[in-house]
Amino acid sequence: MKALSLRIDDRDVEAEEGMTILEAAKRSGVEIPTLCYHEELESNGVCRICSVEIEKKGRSRIVAACCYPAEDGLKVRTRSPRIDSMRKTILELAAASAGEDVAGRMRELAGEYKADLSRFRSKVHSDPTKCILCGLCLRRCIEATWDSAIGSVGRGVRRRIALYPEKAAICSVCNHCYVVCPTGRISSIGAEPPFPPIEDVLAGRE
Repeated sequence: MKALSLRIDDRDVEAEEGMTILEAAKRSGVEIPTLCYHEELESNGVCRICSVEIEKKGRSRIVAACCYPAEDGLKVRTRSPRIDSMRKTILELAAASAGEDVAGRMRELAGEYKADLSRFRSKVHSDPTKCILCGLCLRRCIEATWDSAIGSVGRGVRRRIALYPEKAAICSVCNHCYVVCPTGRISSIGAEPPFPPIEDVLAGRE
């Protein structure tokens, strides 16, 4: 496999072709925050908290480190006033639907980036879900059951993770997804608030 050399935060980093910026950073001991990433699952870059600034051929731009491939000669900056401000806003926007009562990795990052998790809450006229729609539980569910006991339904602020009632029995004994939940909504005894039945979401009752 082809060896690559890139520079992350003024540190020379060796990587291999096919690795992402996030993987190269982790291997070299550089921490980049994540919410929707898990090393055992395919990356989708949905949360964007891992955004970094790259410089290539004299031009810079923001990319998701969990999806962007490591490239020879690439320069990467993982922290800056611009990046920190972006991450703070991402956390505040995610909390608009999730609410302030979150735990786990999201609570840790909110403290680190001094995010006000109540900032946009008044703009959303629905009960807090304690969910940021990172998709980790959905991907973990497929891996665990070779099927989906839960699914994503709706759009925008009405989007929900919902339960397929006919598979509720499997979901109640699996617990495979709680270890990847970044907000603390899913614990070893289930989700709180519980995943609503998909029929209720489609009918507008949730």
